[in-house]
Amino acid sequence: MAIKRSIFLFLFPILIGNISAQNSDKDKGQFTGNLLANYQKYMRDDNIGATTKAYRQNTASTDAWLFMQYRIKDYSFILRYDGFNNSPLLDPQDIYTNHGIGFWQISKKVNDLEITAGSFYDQFGSGVLFRAYEQRQIGIDYSIQGLRLAYNFKDKWSNDWRIKGFSGNQKGTNKNRFDYAPQVISGINLEGSIALKTDENDLGNLQVGTSAINRTLDGASMDWLVSNINTYDRDNQFFPKYNVYGFNGYFTYNIGNFSWNVEGNYKTKEAIVGIDNKLHNQDGKVFYSAISWGKSKMKVGDSSLVSVGLNVQGRHVDHFTFKTSPKAILLDGLVSYLPSLTKQNTYRLMARYNAPGQDMGEDGVQGEIECKIGSKKKIKRFFGETRISFNASYVQSLASNGKFDSNSSTMKPIQLFREYNLEVVQNLGKDKLKLGVQSIFYNQARYEQEPEYEAVKTITPFFEWLHKTHSGKSLRVEGQFLYTKQDQGSFANLVLEYYLTKNFSISAGDMLNAIPHRYPNMSISDKIIHYPSFFMGYVHDNSVYTLAFIKQQSGVNCSGGICRLEPAFSGVRFTISSNF
Repeated sequence: MAIKRSIFLFLFPILIGNISAQNSDKDKGQFTGNLLANYQKYMRDDNIGATTKAYRQNTASTDAWLFMQYRIKDYSFILRYDGFNNSPLLDPQDIYTNHGIGFWQISKKVNDLEITAGSFYDQFGSGVLFRAYEQRQIGIDYSIQGLRLAYNFKDKWSNDWRIKGFSGNQKGTNKNRFDYAPQVISGINLEGSIALKTDENDLGNLQVGTSAINRTLDGASMDWLVSNINTYDRDNQFFPKYNVYGFNGYFTYNIGNFSWNVEGNYKTKEAIVGIDNKLHNQDGKVFYSAISWGKSKMKVGDSSLVSVGLNVQGRHVDHFTFKTSPKAILLDGLVSYLPSLTKQNTYRLMARYNAPGQDMGEDGVQGEIECKIGSKKKIKRFFGETRISFNASYVQSLASNGKFDSNSSTMKPIQLFREYNLEVVQNLGKDKLKLGVQSIFYNQARYEQEPEYEAVKTITPFFEWLHKTHSGKSLRVEGQFLYTKQDQGSFANLVLEYYLTKNFSISAGDMLNAIPHRYPNMSISDKIIHYPSFFMGYVHDNSVYTLAFIKQQSGVNCSGGICRLEPAFSGVRFTISSNF
């Protein structure tokens, strides 16, 4: 009955809007939406460790999201139906079945004031202090249900400003997707753009902002804290607090081809679970800065042109874990957004080892330089533009979370992650060739909580060739070879993708565990293993259909910089995405 009432409340303004639209074409509303559905058939494979509950029970799952929006005048009505049938998406080791209203929203613009009631996504600054968002690929949804107000205004110098505030509750945990956390979250944010100029000179543009946020614990969480703290020695006991406060300030300065971004975040003391799995009364800090610069049409010789781009970013994280409750574990209840400070790789093997942001503490830096070189006129027909890029990143722990050095009797940081990535892309007439190599150091013991695992050291050469024909067909071939003596050993991956038409494509590939390595606790066979994949994709009007057979090894899956450890997968996957 609750679902029927919700649907009626959603459809009622649409009906009223349609009646109004009959009286005036000018007031006619607009209805839009989209459907995303994913069906998986599981085929158990003990060799690769595809043996979770999804394979032992039911053996098939469906995830679906139907999003609908109706706009009329300055009103907006949104409803999203979510369905999960025997789904391991929320917890890869378990299955979940439920369906209902996963998102609803009513919003209205009153001159410069925006009023939103119901569910909403938002963020303050880069999202480190607060971000409400979703990543369906890894089954997380951090929408807030409550009330949000936003007001747009100009100062006396005609600079644009926006102030917004909200209060509500975060969407429920992975155990109950349609419930809401009992903790109350409230926040306020002010940001604007300032034009820097004199009567004679343009000095660039400055975008500035500041935020404050408050989270109040519920009684059950406080009781849990007190009962645990009372078991500690007197020296380690403390008085937990119901309220925690967070603040940030940030700016981005732009002038010409140069941009500089700085953000600082601070969270007051609260009870957090440390790396020793004990509660500590600890505040938190995050400092982030990034610089980018570019220059185009730089002449080299008589007729070549070069463009250069440079990006550098660094981040310091010190015990900045911010969740709805200290009881929340893994990806549950995240209030803050702390993405990986590394290159977001897309190739299957190159994306195998990623560095999730460490809220307990890390120092990281990433830099990338890219150069584009135009060919000389005489050979331009055969050799087009050349793009060369080099990316490097390094992440280490804080000294307090590091390793004891007996020589100096002090704690020192430990290396968590390091990546070098060199890539060259050459246009050859209608063809495109990409060559490169990647090298990674990955502290598997720390990232995957496997203390007996050695740090992974890899070297991965890769290539991609794209060939286009005059008839509009195209063939793409990609390959990588990941060499390592750690984890599951070395892998080779080859994929062929063919576009028969602009709407229909097929691909086939195989990832081969060519030189296997195993630890005693691994559930996969100690032999050479194939991970084949077959894929078909079809686009018709506003819909995309895909059908694939996939075998995939266990590992860290990342989306949007947020990562989680997932088990192996073996089976058939069908997806449909449609806009209307």
